[in-house]
Amino acid sequence: MYSTDTLSYDSIKIARYQADANYDYNSQLVHQETSLSEWLKHWMSAFLERLFGNEFAQKYTGTFLIVAFIILILLLIFFIYRKRPELFYREKKKWTYNEKEETIYGIHFSNEIGYAVERKDYKLAIRLVYLQTLKYLSDNKLIDWQTYKTPTEYLYEMKRKEVKEEFRQLTHRFLMVRYGNFDATIETFEAVKSLQQIIWKGGTDEGKF
Repeated sequence: MYSTDTLSYDSIKIARYQADANYDYNSQLVHQETSLSEWLKHWMSAFLERLFGNEFAQKYTGTFLIVAFIILILLLIFFIYRKRPELFYREKKKWTYNEKEETIYGIHFSNEIGYAVERKDYKLAIRLVYLQTLKYLSDNKLIDWQTYKTPTEYLYEMKRKEVKEEFRQLTHRFLMVRYGNFDATIETFEAVKSLQQIIWKGGTDEGKF
């Protein structure tokens, strides 16, 4: 005698179970993609938990992520500023073409600077002082002057460490006046001249042209 199969298939119940997420066991086997923000949050939480404990991590993970993001942005801005400081200055007005914009040679700097100061054109005077300084550094093999180079490139080229900081300050003041919304004053001009004198004295024994 054969036994009777008592198993029965209730399609309605099976459909109900399949629709219930609590019985969706296959979902546990599927790899869940994690976004970058979720990964960072998880990493920061684990890092803080190792240092300060679970309660601290749960409370301050979000705050630490925001602070880290701000620091990253500031570092990026600082890096760009060091490479291209002229990008952070807005030119106040267009300059008319002048050969002094293009070359450091064939100019009697002392006379031209004197004339600019007499006219109280301190913006031009400061630019002439900067160009005169570039000529000095180029003549003394401390930079390799080229018409296409930027002020930042000369800062990195500067070979005399003793006056590198003064050259950086002089360049910064020049860029503020040349590209920024900063008025050139007699005080600014005198500060630039003072920095130039330090650079000259630190560059060679002659200290002047």
